[in-house]
Amino acid sequence: QVQLVESGGGLVQAGGSLRLSCAASGRILSGYAVGWFRQTPGRERQFVSVISSGGGASEYADSVKGRFTISKDILNNTVYLQMNNMKPEDTAVYYCAASSYFATRSSSFHSWGQGTQVTVSS
Repeated sequence: QVQLVESGGGLVQAGGSLRLSCAASGRILSGYAVGWFRQTPGRERQFVSVISSGGGASEYADSVKGRFTISKDILNNTVYLQMNNMKPEDTAVYYCAASSYFATRSSSFHSWGQGTQVTVSS
């Protein structure tokens, strides 16, 4: 089983940038697809982005396309989510998760981090 820890969240003004990190231990990330999801109070967890096990394929939610970039550093066993031109509606707790499949549904992911809060002020 892989263990994941997110970091890099914080408070940023609209139009600003943040980079989230998802560090893995226990297993190497080259064996898993890794996704980012976000959740606000009272709402279901929402897909943001996913990157394939080898890092050659990725997918994004329409709401973040052109603003967010996912990447995988296999040597450091870490996945990043670069978030640019951020909007107040990006405010949420962001989670990374691992899956044996390249997927966008949260039910396909079996290992989750504890989450990191991202707040975008207007």
